[in-house]
Amino acid sequence: MSKIDEITRENWIMSTFPEWGTWLNEEIENEEVKPGTVAMWWLGCTGMWFKTPGGCNITVDLWCGNGKRSHGDGKMKVGHQMANMCGARAMQPNLRAVPFVIDPFAIKGVDAVLATHYHQDHMSAEYAAHVIKSGMMTTDENGKEIPVPFIGPKKSVELWEKWGVPADRCITVRPGDSIKIKDIEIIALDSFDRTCIVTTDSQGEDREELTGKCPTDMDDKAVNYLIKTPGGNIYHSGDSHYSIYFAKHGKDYDIDVAFGSYGENPVGMQDKMTSVDILRMAEALRCKVVVPIHYDVWTNFMADVNEINVLYHMKKDRLGYEFHPFFWEVGGKYVYPTDKEKRAYHHRRGFEDCFEAPQNIPFRSLL
Repeated sequence: MSKIDEITRENWIMSTFPEWGTWLNEEIENEEVKPGTVAMWWLGCTGMWFKTPGGCNITVDLWCGNGKRSHGDGKMKVGHQMANMCGARAMQPNLRAVPFVIDPFAIKGVDAVLATHYHQDHMSAEYAAHVIKSGMMTTDENGKEIPVPFIGPKKSVELWEKWGVPADRCITVRPGDSIKIKDIEIIALDSFDRTCIVTTDSQGEDREELTGKCPTDMDDKAVNYLIKTPGGNIYHSGDSHYSIYFAKHGKDYDIDVAFGSYGENPVGMQDKMTSVDILRMAEALRCKVVVPIHYDVWTNFMADVNEINVLYHMKKDRLGYEFHPFFWEVGGKYVYPTDKEKRAYHHRRGFEDCFEAPQNIPFRSLL
């Protein structure tokens, strides 16, 4: 049989997807985290993997889905949070713009699965299924072996349970709650995700009417996290918009690295923090490093981090900034505090061993 005869759509998909295969899975597994540091990898959108010297591995908002795959009827469902917010009805053109850098079904071990909120690009049924079916275990703060917990606000827990995650595997958190796992402590904090407030459980003809109603409790829908590690304290803001209450978090906690959801908001929509918001958040949180995320994934919200950089240099001396931004790449590793002074990331370029083995060339003058 010829090569052409063997090729089908199905074997093309299986041989191509996920685009990075198990490259990043292997890198994370093999990483030896040095004492006094914490290693982290950006998985796309707001997805993060954290690994500590004590062998604690946790994920936040690991998501394995996509956006629009068809024009459909060209309309958003009535009741979608974006439709609720601005009254738009035309299909949101949110196509996924970055590759899948991790294979959720190739993950061999994790100690906790965290979600900041229940929007579709922050939770993964595929990942949950793998964790449950593979029987992954961890240890609690007393060293007792327990099944890997799923940690999130009430609405995230309800979604996990709807998917089939056992209720006794889920831990519902609200601001102020604290959970210790191995050598980390997870503290749930207030979220400022105003898009989540206008998210309803029903869409279409059965949509919930919000006009004139007092908003539901944000604490049931979304949380931010402070993750205390041997290498520093990491602040994950989920999909929070800018809030002056960031300043309270900055006063209450020592924060080393802060992640903020950044994006170029379309006219008539406010779903991501702007470049100015990212700098204001960092200043309010009193962090040492601020890292913009989420701008990578949706084609209709993609933004240029150079805008943050330009504004940072315009303002840093006048306002006395004590932080700096770090511009990452999806799939990249960042180790704190080892990489504290880095300002931008580049994937490993390779060829470190050039000219260490004999060349196979006619003559050197062609080089």
